[in-house]
Amino acid sequence: MSSISGIEPVPSKPLVTAAQLSVALPVLAVLLASAIFAAFVALYGQNPATVFGLIVQGGFGSSFAWQDTLSRAAPLVLVGLAAAIPAQAGLVIIGGEGALVLGGLAGAVVTLPFAGAHALPMQLLMLLAGALIGGLWFGLAGVLRQYRGVNETISSLLLSYIGIAVFHHLTEGMLRDPASLDKPSTHPIDPSYMLPTLPGVGVHAGLAVSLLLAIAAHVVLRYTRWGFALRVVGGSARVARMMGLAVNRWIIGASVVAGGMAGIAGAIEVAAVQGTANSSLIVGYGYSGILVAFLARHQPLAIVAVALLIGGMQASASLLQRRLGLPGATMLVFQGLIFVCVLVADAIAQQLRETTRR
Repeated sequence: MSSISGIEPVPSKPLVTAAQLSVALPVLAVLLASAIFAAFVALYGQNPATVFGLIVQGGFGSSFAWQDTLSRAAPLVLVGLAAAIPAQAGLVIIGGEGALVLGGLAGAVVTLPFAGAHALPMQLLMLLAGALIGGLWFGLAGVLRQYRGVNETISSLLLSYIGIAVFHHLTEGMLRDPASLDKPSTHPIDPSYMLPTLPGVGVHAGLAVSLLLAIAAHVVLRYTRWGFALRVVGGSARVARMMGLAVNRWIIGASVVAGGMAGIAGAIEVAAVQGTANSSLIVGYGYSGILVAFLARHQPLAIVAVALLIGGMQASASLLQRRLGLPGATMLVFQGLIFVCVLVADAIAQQLRETTRR
């Protein structure tokens, strides 16, 4: 009938665009996780409104709370980037914890032979050492994927466990400071090598490093040919090869850069917080970074905002413990719920996209 009248049917517009869906589903996932968490703390005998109020207060309610939140957000930004950058190439790498602790270990020991040297070169050397070791560690996952067909998610997770085991072996063995009795650690770095505090903020300079790297990642991924090539590789390796791109190099390169981000996070923790490499580095930043990257939809600037949110949640754990007697792991439960709900939301989004294509 339409061919006789000469009127072509107008294709119907989807009710929700892909961009709106990518924003709405994570928000809904967080709201659902919050509702489940509210039920959880209610079963624990606590008022959910009081709990959420203390979370806000503990993370953002005072200048001290903000300093704690920002200090925690700095490594979260970097480990979030460590998950987001490979995602541009179609990789799911989740081994940030191993690269972080090994990067921290490298940063702790690399300056020991240079006690008394100028501070700035040593600070840069610590960051560079952390980036190098972290990059090599993640690079192994890329090599195994491209040349041996090993799934990068599994290999990076296993490499994380191996990295933590190597860290313990060295800090409790040949690199241990004999003076560290109850808590095995490396020799402390020269106090003058510790990263300075940002004026007017009260947070170490590692925060500025993480923000600068997030901005650099955003610019490179969005506005340069390297970012475009990486997205092409992630979209279709076959198309990338037809365009003349060396897929293996891009995959491994993205893995190395991502590992470098996690390694820098570890080096910053040593150079700004701990002063030595010890078990305090293993607090789950690498795993929290996965949640940060997923909630931010692997967008570097959004990672900064989400890292602040997660950092504030983690900073509030001690307040919940003091005021309400809740276990310190309560916030880990909340984070886990958010992660599960985000994964479910991603699965729903994938089904909706497939249905739309049909």
